[in-house]
Amino acid sequence: MTNIDDLVAQLAQDATQVKPAPHPFKLSLQWMGAAAIYLAVSLAFSGLRPDWRATLGNPWFIAELAALLAVFIVTSLSAALLAFPDLHQKRRLAFAPVASFALLVLLLFLAWRSDNPPAPLPVHSFECTLSITLMTLLPAVWTFYSMRKFASTHYRLAGSVALLSAFSVGALWLRLHEVNDSIAHVVEWHYLPMLGIGLLGLWLGKVFLKW
Repeated sequence: MTNIDDLVAQLAQDATQVKPAPHPFKLSLQWMGAAAIYLAVSLAFSGLRPDWRATLGNPWFIAELAALLAVFIVTSLSAALLAFPDLHQKRRLAFAPVASFALLVLLLFLAWRSDNPPAPLPVHSFECTLSITLMTLLPAVWTFYSMRKFASTHYRLAGSVALLSAFSVGALWLRLHEVNDSIAHVVEWHYLPMLGIGLLGLWLGKVFLKW
């Protein structure tokens, strides 16, 4: 009996203390805080669009920014929930990005209908998608790296939502930096690429988040 007691005591001493996983709300706030700093630093280097004061009087532009910010917040929270096997018993919140994207689509449609006569198209096109994608890389890397520490059982969806969250950071940056009022251009080169990004995230989730 003494030997067994000694063995139990030794095993108890040798046991490594496991650090509890953070709550998904806290985890998403960490990601959002890092993204906010990243966005602020990026704008400090690139600069705000010169006509930013005038854009404050454009309700459609402000509404678009608010909807895009909502997409970022909701996708960040969803990605944090999807990082856990049981979605932290918050399944509805995990799938909330569907509603936020529906709101953004509706807003863009209304803004397009009200853009009469249409604002002139900028001289560039795919450069916007490329710029947003480049801005997406860093937040995407840190989000995926953080999510790998957990045990997602929805790794494809988690990867897709995480990448969409990172892409929305780049989209916010470009809307605040680029002088462009053409809603047609914004839909085509800023937001439609989100479809491809979401599909890419499904594959990246399988590659990097599967355990």
